[in-house]
Amino acid sequence: MNPYSDGISIAPYCGSPPSVESLAGRWNLDPVLLAVLVGTALLYVWLRPGGSRRSAWLFGIGWTTTALALISPLCALSVSLFGARVGQHMVLTLIAAPLVALGFPADRKRIPGQELWAAFAFAATLWVWHSPGPYGETFLSPVIYWTMHITTWGAAVFFWWTVLRAPVDRLGISIAATLMTGLQMALLGAVITWAREPLYWPHLITPFEWGLTPLQDQQLGGTLMWVPGGVIFLAAIVVPLALALRRPVQRTGALRGA
Repeated sequence: MNPYSDGISIAPYCGSPPSVESLAGRWNLDPVLLAVLVGTALLYVWLRPGGSRRSAWLFGIGWTTTALALISPLCALSVSLFGARVGQHMVLTLIAAPLVALGFPADRKRIPGQELWAAFAFAATLWVWHSPGPYGETFLSPVIYWTMHITTWGAAVFFWWTVLRAPVDRLGISIAATLMTGLQMALLGAVITWAREPLYWPHLITPFEWGLTPLQDQQLGGTLMWVPGGVIFLAAIVVPLALALRRPVQRTGALRGA
């Protein structure tokens, strides 16, 4: 379905496509969204589930990043450019989500294969909502739009909490789950980047305002998912592995010093 050609009016949640001149003033001040953002932050402060000040700071930075991704002009720009929508998703799932996840304590009570289930849930939401059909539906209904954001961001927080708060004895499977998730995101980005024609009807016209063809805009979005996303997942693998390998060395050095 292409509402542009079928004569169906659309009203994206973030408003009409912005012009270059109007973008800076296109902040999303939806009172319901602002109330949810502030209310959730206050609830976290009241409950303090992370316990430590460091956890509270990490949650605060992550939640602020989440808010900015949703209320800044990036929201409006994502109506025009597929690359901007992907950029918004990358900020929410690869920057904000892990910071929010680190605001909560670890839990050693895990279901069998939790890391793999978390990776599957995250991958499923990415592939579903970046498929042309479901993606287009988010421009037709605010309910579907927010279903996309809540499921994708929620799956990302659960994934990052599972792998970043993993106990030492589950480090191996956590790294494997992170590697699998990074590879599937890179694959999705590559599929989008190398597509020979535009896949997403909401961006068949609007990229021209920004000096891009629809295919160039699509390639930009796919590349953002493919390259920067891959770098973040690589860091999420290397850093915990390096810290884990360093611990035995430190203990050995301490024993020798004794």
